[in-house]
Amino acid sequence: MEILKVQNLTKIYGKDSAKVIALDNVSFSVEKGEFVAIVGASGSGKSTLLHLLGGVDRPTSGKVFIDGKDIFEFNDDKLAIFRRRQVGLIYQFYNLIPILNVEENIVLPLSLDNREIDKKRVNEMLKILGLEKRRTHLPNELSGGQQQRTSIGRALITNPTIILADEPTGNLDSKSSDEIVALLKKSNKEFKQTIIMITHNMEIAKIADRIIKIEDGKIVKEV
Repeated sequence: MEILKVQNLTKIYGKDSAKVIALDNVSFSVEKGEFVAIVGASGSGKSTLLHLLGGVDRPTSGKVFIDGKDIFEFNDDKLAIFRRRQVGLIYQFYNLIPILNVEENIVLPLSLDNREIDKKRVNEMLKILGLEKRRTHLPNELSGGQQQRTSIGRALITNPTIILADEPTGNLDSKSSDEIVALLKKSNKEFKQTIIMITHNMEIAKIADRIIKIEDGKIVKEV
């Protein structure tokens, strides 16, 4: 079942001599439960693509369908709600709220949506993440790996349609990177979570079911 469809996606910044084509007529699709890695050098357009897939930015032209819905038909308010409910975002720099503890950061998307918090699911999530003994700790009391695991928990807690991970290991040492990669793979295999991961590291990309390579805003290879 196709869960993501990207049609002729283009993003242009600036005009005339200052014009930069960050994405150039990109099209591809992702099946439900698939783990896809998007690789490319710095400036290749991969992060721009991820931001468009998550509705964080809008394209110059083209469409993105998530679970059959054209996300750019939504106004900004409806898009923000859709993103919070259906898209889990994992960033390189964690983006945790410094005054909230681990548990509060994980359930934040539910709190913002005024949704009931399932304590059993939260406890299970903390156990899976290896954060049971850190649930009341603030972000500045955690290691980099623990902070990233917290951000993964926040992305998973809503049972999103799709997870978008932007260089999730880029700010971590090799041991923590291995832990995060293993956790993403577990989320994909055990929870059937659809994941699209941006990375410049081909070794990390190899854990994915499929690799899409981007150069100069265009897809140049799929394996």
